[in-house]
Amino acid sequence: MNIHDSGYKKLFSNRTIFRQLLETFVNQEWVHSLDFDKCEPLDKSFISEHYKETESDLIYKVQFHNREVYIYILIEFQSTVEPFMALRVLNYITNFYMDFLVNNSDVEKLPAVFPIVLYNGSAPWTAPVNLSALIEQNPPLGAFALDFQYFLIAENEYSQEALLKIRNIVSTLFLAESHYDLEVLEAELLNLFSSETDRQAVSLFLNWFRQLAFHGRIESDDYQSLESIYQNEEEVKTMLVTALERERQRFFQAGRAA
Repeated sequence: MNIHDSGYKKLFSNRTIFRQLLETFVNQEWVHSLDFDKCEPLDKSFISEHYKETESDLIYKVQFHNREVYIYILIEFQSTVEPFMALRVLNYITNFYMDFLVNNSDVEKLPAVFPIVLYNGSAPWTAPVNLSALIEQNPPLGAFALDFQYFLIAENEYSQEALLKIRNIVSTLFLAESHYDLEVLEAELLNLFSSETDRQAVSLFLNWFRQLAFHGRIESDDYQSLESIYQNEEEVKTMLVTALERERQRFFQAGRAA
């Protein structure tokens, strides 16, 4: 398993980061009706053995109006674009459904699955998102022709300006991947440290940078700079909480004395 594989899976296994990905980058109305408080990642993978070094997958079960739906995220790491990606994703989804039936043999219908391809390569994504574009249309099969479509999130399609307007963990991740600028990242991380309430999500994100530095993907000094910002921010917060608690105790004691 490569560094991007393990790092991305850990990041998006966090519910806050997963929620940010969908709410910010999946422009579908139904996303706002998902109950993210009850979502859970499944400990399953349907990646073919041949592709385990270049891609990874993550499956979430989420409640939608008291029904279970599944979000399938295929994380694509290779720098070249796979033209038949739609066929691969369809294969993984059908494998998921077959596995689902093994464990839920009494169901009358299969649950809805929303397929996402998350691509962080540098080359422009040129592969069709629709399976029908990969299949000859002669003879015209009409309603009997296979069709399937996945939702593409290509990190390099978002400009730095657009990502800077979002200001969450996922947009900062995309900035680091596609528009690496240490000064910009320092400012964005400082904003995250002060605004993000899920400290575990922030810690996971910083650990992702640590792993990049460890594997030589970024300069060690860059990581140290980001780490120092985090530590300073945590120290300031700790001092503030301590001061507020001390003041609260003082008022409490003063009230008892009165």
